[in-house]
Amino acid sequence: MRVSTETIYQALYLQARGGLKREVAAALRTGRTRRKPHRDPQARSARFVDEMVMISARPPTIEDRAVPGHWEGDLIVGTGGSSAIVTLVERSTRYVMLGHLPGGHTAEEVRDVLARLIGSLPQHLRGSLTWDQGAEMARHKQFTIATGVPVYFCDPHSPWQRGSNENTNGLLRQYFPKGTDLGVYSPEDLEHVAQELNGRPRKTLDWKNPAQRLRDLLITD
Repeated sequence: MRVSTETIYQALYLQARGGLKREVAAALRTGRTRRKPHRDPQARSARFVDEMVMISARPPTIEDRAVPGHWEGDLIVGTGGSSAIVTLVERSTRYVMLGHLPGGHTAEEVRDVLARLIGSLPQHLRGSLTWDQGAEMARHKQFTIATGVPVYFCDPHSPWQRGSNENTNGLLRQYFPKGTDLGVYSPEDLEHVAQELNGRPRKTLDWKNPAQRLRDLLITD
């Protein structure tokens, strides 16, 4: 007998309405006691005029994390949707970069911040970017032209396809809780948080930290 992940989630949230509500809420990183409804992926309308290159077309060398320089990205959004932070995670080292969007997150603003972040990297670490189908990436072709970095898009409602970034966003919410105005933070605040995450030893990195792994790449290359 097989049980899907969604079935397990639904069972947990069903119990959360009863006596386990406080315990479940405390154990879950999101703190939610209700399951967010998942829409049919086929019902989602197209967001972009420019054609998207889907994750299924991403080369196998990116998939196995053997080659560095491939990034996963997303936004965390502040209260009212008026501010945001661009989050980038390098797939092989788990190195984190953050971009400041204190006044909005239009496609043009996101394009410019991404281009600046990626442009700060050496050429051999500008391999690709994987993102979800959010409207903030409507200018993805312009980003690719400016940086030479191709963008691959996840399937609808498939956050596990950029799992390193999803995990990092959960950690970032410990510093930038939901329901807060992200515009009050300075670029220096974001840099401090990124340095803290990049200094954490990771089991998946043989207990090195992302900063050490990235430094090894820079010295080697």
